[in-house]
Amino acid sequence: MPSRLVGRPFGLETLEVIREQLNWANGANRSEIARRVCRRLEWTNRSGTPALMSARVALLRLHAAGLISLPPPRNGNGNRRRYQLDNKSLPAPQPLSCRLGDLEPVVCRLVSDQPQSRLWNSLIEQYHYLGHANLPGAQLRYLLYAKEDCLVGALGFGAAAWKLAPRDEWIGWNAQQRSRGLDLILNNARFLIVPWARVPNLAGHLLRLCLRQLPEDFQQRYGWQPLLLESFVEARFEAHGYRATNWIYLGQTQGRGKKGTHPVGGQSPLPLKQIWVYPLDRNFRRRLCPEEDAAHG
Repeated sequence: MPSRLVGRPFGLETLEVIREQLNWANGANRSEIARRVCRRLEWTNRSGTPALMSARVALLRLHAAGLISLPPPRNGNGNRRRYQLDNKSLPAPQPLSCRLGDLEPVVCRLVSDQPQSRLWNSLIEQYHYLGHANLPGAQLRYLLYAKEDCLVGALGFGAAAWKLAPRDEWIGWNAQQRSRGLDLILNNARFLIVPWARVPNLAGHLLRLCLRQLPEDFQQRYGWQPLLLESFVEARFEAHGYRATNWIYLGQTQGRGKKGTHPVGGQSPLPLKQIWVYPLDRNFRRRLCPEEDAAHG
């Protein structure tokens, strides 16, 4: 049984509370169960609202580990099943080869409704090498368009990795500071440029546009602004877009997952990935490492 779950202390007492809520659910769906768990355990985010996404991720992990039994998902897309493509929403490939300036205006649109969500999910499942996966925690997803209606890419941001030695050493925080401040870091979990686009410097331009509006979008949706971004890029890629937008390279992962543990069951280590970070606030270290927590390493 894990000692922490979605960045929160976890133990037998918490598990029993969750099982109790499941027993009282009386046929409620997974969303309602997550709401009940948040209310009972007082799981809230930085703005004081229920941490529903984190609760749903926690419930899925406990379900996958056999510690609880969730009711079947009502949309039919069960845990560990591939995302079912919505082929009707995908754009028809149209070769795009030109200069960056010929694509203006390029816009970054925040995913905010079901049609946009289906398009983003299907685009990532079809063309990104990692495929679709539900982003954990507070998140933002973007669709990127050139000439207003020509879809050229997608970006997704979710919860940061719980433990990441190069990042944590670079920030200089202790375990208590990390526990309190991890929600101020976002992970750029997906970055896709459609495979039929051949435009020099497009990756950096799309990242730059997104970074410009992300803090305000996050503020409006969740009530606070992130201070730092992180991203993992497989070593086989050049990461040109991150270099072009002044992300900072911190080294490589050790073949562990986002939760900081080695794969189980004798499985091979995960692919090594480059670690990149991007400060969104010049005072990020001071805000992530408050002095009142400095003595609790």
